[in-house]
Amino acid sequence: MSLTRRQVGSAALAAVPLALAATGTARAAGPRTRTLYIAGDSTAAQKYADAAPETGWGMALPFFLHREVAVADHAVNGRSSKSFLDEGRLAVILASIGPQDVLLVQFAHNDEKSEDPTRYTEPWTTYQDCLRRYLDGARERGARPVLATPVERRRFDADGDAVPTHGAYPAAMRALAEAEGVALLDIEALSLALWQRLGVEETKTYFNWTATEQDNTHFNPPGAIAVARLVARELLRTRVLAPREVRRLDEDVPASWITWPDATA
Repeated sequence: MSLTRRQVGSAALAAVPLALAATGTARAAGPRTRTLYIAGDSTAAQKYADAAPETGWGMALPFFLHREVAVADHAVNGRSSKSFLDEGRLAVILASIGPQDVLLVQFAHNDEKSEDPTRYTEPWTTYQDCLRRYLDGARERGARPVLATPVERRRFDADGDAVPTHGAYPAAMRALAEAEGVALLDIEALSLALWQRLGVEETKTYFNWTATEQDNTHFNPPGAIAVARLVARELLRTRVLAPREVRRLDEDVPASWITWPDATA
């Protein structure tokens, strides 16, 4: 799909607060030598004051990275690998990404919505086709593409076992990563294991469960911090980031460190 200059410009304006707020949430501005861009959906996205306590894991990721690595969180609620492309949001990232930068791509939650042709992709065909465009775009600009399987929802069976919810999408992404020779962060498997370890009741304290809402997809501050820790550990394990670029992997990160800026700020 070709994009007009106006479409790209509109997507850029929409993405700027997300990128700035994500780094500002965790630390004051300072010199940067490398940027990690996030392309994803609501599970990773920056949230604002009107959505609190809902928290995207991208908001917490900077707590686990040293100051030399900035986080530009372009993830947006409701987007799939397809709709993110069609809205020109990858084009915005590619306009600023460069050598030494990282493009971390995590989609599937909305790719699964077969009733919506603007977002739906089929795991072994159109989903992989869309993901290749992220990989190719990053490589063309000298940046490093990284695939992350989708973080799992909170779902348990009658025996209290955590169950997967993403169908064939994680397997399709794993296969693509192997075929393309790119790093894979298997957040689906790691988060499923974490929810299993925590159990039915304790996982409620990691998701956006409030007095008026029982949300088994999106996180509150402890959940976002826990998932961001998984992401940071995988970035280290896969050698996308060096040991000097990560921190606090085994330290407590207080939920009070999360803040939600005003959407108009």
